[in-house]
Amino acid sequence: MSDKQTTDLPEFESELGKVEIAPEVIEVIAGIAANEVEGIAEMKGNFAAGVVEKLGKKNHGKGIRVEIHDDGVQIDVYCVVKFGFSIPTVAEKVQDNIRQTLMSMTALTATEVNIHIVGMQFEQAKSEVEIMEEA
Repeated sequence: MSDKQTTDLPEFESELGKVEIAPEVIEVIAGIAANEVEGIAEMKGNFAAGVVEKLGKKNHGKGIRVEIHDDGVQIDVYCVVKFGFSIPTVAEKVQDNIRQTLMSMTALTATEVNIHIVGMQFEQAKSEVEIMEEA
């Protein structure tokens, strides 16, 4: 995560002032957009993000790293794909969804949306309760 860095939205500057967006907000937007794509099992964050989630707080920015540059925003996404889905197709859908969502919500341009597939999720084994219910 960036150190309390914000970015200006020059399109929204007026006599009233300017709008600034914190990188954490961009992380949340990108995280939600990535999770909307079919085939994404979960996002992978750092150890601290995992501890926060275990304490009951949902971390929508988990697995997202944002860097703000003069020409736009660079986003790195670390995710796990469900087995059986085409990785290139899922990755492209994640990139498109993040770009579109970021543009519509913030008017910021994502210069790069880099997808890092860090794992595969296989179908989970059925629990004994589910097996008994099927019988």
